[in-house]
Amino acid sequence: MSGTNTRARTAVLIDPHPLWLDAVEEVVNRVQFEAVGKATSFDEALGMVAEFKPALVIGEVAESGGESSATRISELRERSPNLQVIVLSLVNDATEINAALSAGALAYVLKTAHPDDLAAVVRQVVDHSIYLSGTRHETGTRPSMAMIGEAEELTQREMEILRLVAEGHSNSELARMLWVTEQTVKFHLSNIYRKLNVSNRTEASRWAQLHGLLPGQAQRAVVA
Repeated sequence: MSGTNTRARTAVLIDPHPLWLDAVEEVVNRVQFEAVGKATSFDEALGMVAEFKPALVIGEVAESGGESSATRISELRERSPNLQVIVLSLVNDATEINAALSAGALAYVLKTAHPDDLAAVVRQVVDHSIYLSGTRHETGTRPSMAMIGEAEELTQREMEILRLVAEGHSNSELARMLWVTEQTVKFHLSNIYRKLNVSNRTEASRWAQLHGLLPGQAQRAVVA
């Protein structure tokens, strides 16, 4: 792997609790990133960013009683304009979340999220395979059902979401049921659509029905 590619898969982790740092490092390693630094304070993390020049900073960037996540993200990106930041927080506040995203955060992930949710977001840093806000990247004609059958393998969490979508649940209902944010649900849905070569939840639901994934149907594994 070249030096550039190696740097593209490096991360500095921030959290005041070492146990959280170790847990996040496990997720980062699963998607072939290397945690080049683990900091328990923001100032310590700033030093690591200057020293290691990572592609990604992930964790609890806002300290209790200190600056907001948005301010901290701005400071980090001033030091390294190409740096990607994923906020990991217990604070589920719309104002805080929107401010962090407006400041340039790649994502705002609640600490109640499933590790697979965090892994999916981290993977976006070097493998942008999920597109939000209604962006369209398909070319050519609409895929046939034969093409839909040639699906990539879905993760366990993606299979769970696909079944729930096919049962008619909305994004907000999925978020409440799975204890994740609606943005995380959208990330997974976009990845599901890409893997199944479909354009929307109606086509994805139809795919689930055809492959026996709904309750009462014989389940069939999704193959690559």
